[in-house]
Amino acid sequence: MRSRTGLASPVVDGERTPIYNRGMPRKVILGFGISLDGYIARRNGAMDYLVIDKEGEALMADFFAKIDTTIMGRKTAAATAEMRKSGEIPETPGVSNYVFSRRWRPGKRDGFEVVSGSLTDFVRKLKRRKGKDIYLGGGGQLCRSFLQKDLVDELFIGISPVLLGDGIPAFPSKFPQRDFKLIECKSYSNGSVGLRYERMRTKTSG
Repeated sequence: MRSRTGLASPVVDGERTPIYNRGMPRKVILGFGISLDGYIARRNGAMDYLVIDKEGEALMADFFAKIDTTIMGRKTAAATAEMRKSGEIPETPGVSNYVFSRRWRPGKRDGFEVVSGSLTDFVRKLKRRKGKDIYLGGGGQLCRSFLQKDLVDELFIGISPVLLGDGIPAFPSKFPQRDFKLIECKSYSNGSVGLRYERMRTKTSG
């Protein structure tokens, strides 16, 4: 199933899926699909180059079984809401979906809870709660804000075997250097590569 966030939709089974990382800190995982030249979408926002086959769907199902909270920006949320209405992606019962936006009013909207204010305070509040990991979806300004404030604990990136030549960059500029350690690298039959990186922090990080 194709997703405009670059990742397939979560498959939630509350009865069979065990609580993930119980007793361990919840992680904020930034994840998306990109082209070989580092774009998440074409200039017009199209992500038609991303095709997730059955192998990819199984990978995403496993990933999202460990997620019970999503955070995204307004544009990603609007695209997700449209795909839900069209049936392109299913509803996600048991998953709390938050949107950070300065344009939308705080409150419930299209299956999301719109929030504003301090990103750092919000993430700290989420991490104090018991639960699974937290998925940060999409690139753009919200991605940059999370990286500026050093709130990303892990990267989960799918690289498609295509050069777009132009588009929307996965990582907008103007955030400090952040060091990561490779913890997983897998190749797939369609030529794509899945990479997982863990944030390496020191006492002087920030």
